[in-house]
Amino acid sequence: MRIPRLVATAMLLAWMNAHAAPVVEFKSVGASPAIFYDAPSAKGKKVFVAPRGMPVEVVLTYGEWNKVRDASGDLAWVEAKALVPKRTVIVTAASARVRAAGEDGAAMVFTADKGVLLDMVEPLSAGWVKVRHRDGQAGYVRAQEVWGE
Repeated sequence: MRIPRLVATAMLLAWMNAHAAPVVEFKSVGASPAIFYDAPSAKGKKVFVAPRGMPVEVVLTYGEWNKVRDASGDLAWVEAKALVPKRTVIVTAASARVRAAGEDGAAMVFTADKGVLLDMVEPLSAGWVKVRHRDGQAGYVRAQEVWGE
């Protein structure tokens, strides 16, 4: 039995789409705190007020609303206009060591305690993320010590 080329191509594309790695999209809460809801509507129950700069993972977009996941894994809805593309990360380790270069032997620039918000300067590369503290200090932190990368 011979499968027509168009059908074979469609089957291959469907298989590739089903096995493709999911695209993870991170954003941050904008300049003002954002209200998180239990549904994609301002009539929904308010469940949380997110501080400015907080990183979130966008898991679904529904019109003008985004369903997001926070660092603790909780899901909620937020108006899309409350989020900005600027990337931030939050320290999840008890004390993250920020180094001058993306390697364990590099000089330590500063440490950041759990819960500290850092701006992402450069995305993940070889297990390290380049970050900047609000006081201007910058360096590299292990990706496993932060969330939002």
